Amino acid sequence: MRIGILGGTGPAGTALAARLASVGYHCVIGSRSKYKAMEARDERVSRFPDLSERLDFGDNHAAAACDLVVIATPWDSAATTAQEYADLLKGKIVISMANALVRVAGEFQPLLPPRGSVAAHVQAAVPGCRVVAAFHHLPAKELGHLGEPIDSDVLICSDDAAALATVSEIVAKIPGCRPLDAGELSNATAIEAFTAVLLQLNVRYKTRVAPKLTGIRQSTVAGAPAS
Repeated sequence: MRIGILGGTGPAGTALAARLASVGYHCVIGSRSKYKAMEARDERVSRFPDLSERLDFGDNHAAAACDLVVIATPWDSAATTAQEYADLLKGKIVISMANALVRVAGEFQPLLPPRGSVAAHVQAAVPGCRVVAAFHHLPAKELGHLGEPIDSDVLICSDDAAALATVSEIVAKIPGCRPLDAGELSNATAIEAFTAVLLQLNVRYKTRVAPKLTGIRQSTVAGAPAS
């Protein structure tokens, strides 16, 4: 499977591309500037040479042409970026990972987009694609440390059950990540907003937190290997 990262030159986008490439996926880091995408790709390969055959770069058109697409742009341009490549995204799984947040007087606060979430805006912008909300809470720095597993649950929601299952399988391949079915896309409102809480905890305790939920048996988690 080829996975394209639209607007993938930021910390979260490049870290996710590298992590997915490290578990066997062919990833394309996309950007409006192909040169910027090349720089991002080369920086990752210089640190992790084993990624050279599975981590590629291109413009956003090249990323949108992949089998599955992740939108890694800032939250306020996620829907417009998706709409720009609507023809290429039609029928595909599109992962929305952005969080609408603002920092006011040192406090992180969630913003509520008119449709309730960034993911819902992406779905409205490209009705023909299959939007899945995922990867909102993984710290970018830890995600990019390929030699270390990530101890985190990944909350995933979508109105398309098959798309949700596919993304769950992808998440389950990342060491230390457990995919959890968080229901329909309407739940992206709460998932995205919760990121503000996690970031505030980071500030308060000078760390980088990730969610880990208790009480869920591993055998009931779709896509996750048995413990």
